[in-house]
Amino acid sequence: MIRLAIIGTNWITDKFIEAALQTKHYHLSAIYSRSFAKAQMFAQKYNIDLLYTDLAQLAQNPKIDVIYIASPNSLHFEQAKLMLENGKDVICEKPLTSNLQQTKTLIDIAIKQQRIIFEALKTYYLPNFKQIQDYLPKLGKIHKVLLNYCQYSSRYPGYLNGENPNTFNPLFSNGSIMDIGVYPLNFAIGLWGKPTCVSANACLLQSGVDAHGSVLMNYDDFEVIIWHSKVSNSYIPSEIQGENGSLIINHLSICQQIRYQPRQAMEKDITVKQNSNEMYYEAETFAKLYKKRQINHKGLDYSLIASTLLTEIRKQTNVTFPSDEG
Repeated sequence: MIRLAIIGTNWITDKFIEAALQTKHYHLSAIYSRSFAKAQMFAQKYNIDLLYTDLAQLAQNPKIDVIYIASPNSLHFEQAKLMLENGKDVICEKPLTSNLQQTKTLIDIAIKQQRIIFEALKTYYLPNFKQIQDYLPKLGKIHKVLLNYCQYSSRYPGYLNGENPNTFNPLFSNGSIMDIGVYPLNFAIGLWGKPTCVSANACLLQSGVDAHGSVLMNYDDFEVIIWHSKVSNSYIPSEIQGENGSLIINHLSICQQIRYQPRQAMEKDITVKQNSNEMYYEAETFAKLYKKRQINHKGLDYSLIASTLLTEIRKQTNVTFPSDEG
């Protein structure tokens, strides 16, 4: 069994633990939180009594194999670095780090230490994402792609009322492209790799992060348009258009539904059944990497491309983080 510890006690941590335990490859061994009271409350659900408020102590525990990090974005780098340097494998929530240099550094450390660093970008590992990959050749020559993820943040009213929530705070390396735009960005990377060029626009809040924006990614003979927003909802699906047909995708981050529309035939629903907890597949994938001790894996390439593009997009849209200065 993989002896798992978690950093962070929020809803996404709950969901990952549930998924990990479902795979039957993991045993939840320890919990870290800056607040001991929060750690205790969280631990009650899982009957765990090994609690930490000191990261160094957690890193030095020889009875922990893997650390799952679900802290604010700006903390990912230092926390993952500490764990890798202490011989732990790391699963880290998206985005892996705040910028390209940090991502390169983490991967270099992981390879040197012969540890696994794995960005928990769930979309890549979904059965329905594989279904999209399998159907792409049926579309013929691709010309246009629209990837759309716009979701009104529950934290936005608080921001408008003068609060300073993490999701709109540059101190935590956050904002629309880093929080929600990573899904369509990585969706494109998983299908077509690195674009030949990228251009981006965004509308910034007074806090300095982007509220919403758009990204144009050029792949020589076709283009991908990304819409992302934390301050409005969208109700239209994403679409991949080819000369012979199109794929229509609802809720692309989890590939909730996929429809194949041939150019001269009836539409067909090609959705396959997925686990109700879509994080199951990333947990299963990591377990396979762990058992094979596969340090160099495809996810590293995805993370490097994503970090390259996110850093360039922020440069073009004038979004800077304190983490960039280090």
